[in-house]
Amino acid sequence: MSTEEIRAIELLTRVSYGRVATSMRAMPFVAPARHVVTGGSVLLRMHAGHGYHRACGGGVVAYGADNFSSDEPDRWSVQFTGTAEIIQPTAPEVELFGGGPHRVDGEPFDPVYMRLVPQFVTVHTLDYSRERRSQHAA
Repeated sequence: MSTEEIRAIELLTRVSYGRVATSMRAMPFVAPARHVVTGGSVLLRMHAGHGYHRACGGGVVAYGADNFSSDEPDRWSVQFTGTAEIIQPTAPEVELFGGGPHRVDGEPFDPVYMRLVPQFVTVHTLDYSRERRSQHAA
């Protein structure tokens, strides 16, 4: 793994949710997903009731997460792009996710799992921790 990939994985472990993006019937969509990192891949859990996993499975997806809603002085965003595969996770992998929501958009939560093996990784950072000194200060 490159330094950028290691950094992205480390950042991703700091948050629990992100967004998966792909297209369905030639229309782009973005959907929320829960993620865990294991064995160099990203496991995603989504609600099966919307059918989004069918558009993702076997196709190229982008998965992004960030800490933009945190109180941390440094903001970051990571994106993983690769092929998603619908999987039946092992019991230990399911445990990594923890409990799911009871309902999604009024429907009982029905989890479906995918494995994303990243082929491209991008990290963006926004640094708010240092004050800029005015060039005109005396």
